[in-house]
Amino acid sequence: MSQDRASAPAAEQEFDAVAADYANQLEAGLSLTGEDMSYYAGSRARWVARRLDQAGHRTRTILDFGCGTGTATTYLLEATRAERLIGVDVSAESIRIARQQFAGPRASFGLIDDGIPDRSVDLAFCNGVFHHIPPDERLASAAYVYRSLRGGGLFAFWENNPWNPGTRIVMRRIAFDRDAITLTPPQSRSLLVQAGFRVLRTDFLFVFPSPLRWLRWIEPTIASLPLGGQYCILCRKPS
Repeated sequence: MSQDRASAPAAEQEFDAVAADYANQLEAGLSLTGEDMSYYAGSRARWVARRLDQAGHRTRTILDFGCGTGTATTYLLEATRAERLIGVDVSAESIRIARQQFAGPRASFGLIDDGIPDRSVDLAFCNGVFHHIPPDERLASAAYVYRSLRGGGLFAFWENNPWNPGTRIVMRRIAFDRDAITLTPPQSRSLLVQAGFRVLRTDFLFVFPSPLRWLRWIEPTIASLPLGGQYCILCRKPS
């Protein structure tokens, strides 16, 4: 097995098996919050785009690491106005579905072992990927992302927040998340620093479920508090 693999063969087989039903399984878990996949995917992409604008960061090429079936593709391209997105994953069946549904002039997909877009990426993105990677393989996966980025490139690292009780309940409702090993924000920051990144900020999003959506306007002001269902660590590869 290549050192750059994002997961063990067992995980590849698991996600090959669930690829066709991935969206349904995820929606079943998220239904507890009153929102669907599109709400979360769109919100993550727009949040990242705002942070990029604040940093004055121009994004031409995006690497979606652990892209799965490609469901973030449209949202990322629209929010960031990037010219190109490259999605990579360990699951061949997920990549097949992503190519079928989202491939086009601005989006392409391939297996992680097929190669790495070496030092050509402006923004790397991942969502809920590293809790599926065995702990002893996570540093190699972070290094894969690091090598893909140009000097000064950014990595938007999204993970589920195990400090949020609602997150743990939702994950227990999703078969492929039930036995995943979550990462606390300090563990994730430490991992990224070990890989060579400089951490810029950590934001927590998705504090309020749908019944309390009228309170969501305050989320940007409390993003530094570890309350949200997910967190995003924005980090930079040194120039």
